[in-house]
Amino acid sequence: MLARYNSDMSHPWPFFGLTLTTPSLTLCYPDDEDIAALGRLAAGGIHPPDEMPFEVPWSAADPAELPIDVAQFHWLVRGSLGADSWHLALAVVADGVVVGQQSLDADAFAVRRTVSTGSWLGRDFQGRGIGTEMRAAILQLAFAGLGAERAESSAFADNPASHAVSRALGYVEDGAEVKAVQGRSRTATRYLMTRERWLGRDRIEVEIAGLAPCLRLLGAS
Repeated sequence: MLARYNSDMSHPWPFFGLTLTTPSLTLCYPDDEDIAALGRLAAGGIHPPDEMPFEVPWSAADPAELPIDVAQFHWLVRGSLGADSWHLALAVVADGVVVGQQSLDADAFAVRRTVSTGSWLGRDFQGRGIGTEMRAAILQLAFAGLGAERAESSAFADNPASHAVSRALGYVEDGAEVKAVQGRSRTATRYLMTRERWLGRDRIEVEIAGLAPCLRLLGAS
């Protein structure tokens, strides 16, 4: 699974060698085995059925269809990744088990130096501090690894866990925006982290491996 390409830099798709390691977690670019594990995890539940923490309500699909939806999403973002627009959707692994997904995405990164983040965890793994640690890992990749200047995030009012992660990591509120989700209006709070603010804080240790071959494809070379 996550160790399959870490030392094999001859693979033509360099992202399979990208890993982020924290004291408790490993974030890796998912192969099809990891993607299948993410699909099963999503089908097992991410949030109560009467809630929707995502702007795109993908998790509202029939649980029987979610493994297919998750696989198609990962194959789509893999095939469409390029320097002008990219979406890194990393598998989050704790104690050898895939527990969720942490994403980092950007448009025109070489010019804007701005990224945004998104994430989800299987319900059995929520409330353990994993969400904060995996967000910290992806921010370290963004700022220390890619040279980002800004990282953006947002959360709806009824998603206290996401708000708590952003506040714990030192984001500042950056206004609000109204979004249409499942046919109704919902207000999201925007959060901002700057490079200066992130690099000036005490942070968990994050080891980044296999990044150099990926930089050109991310517009960060």
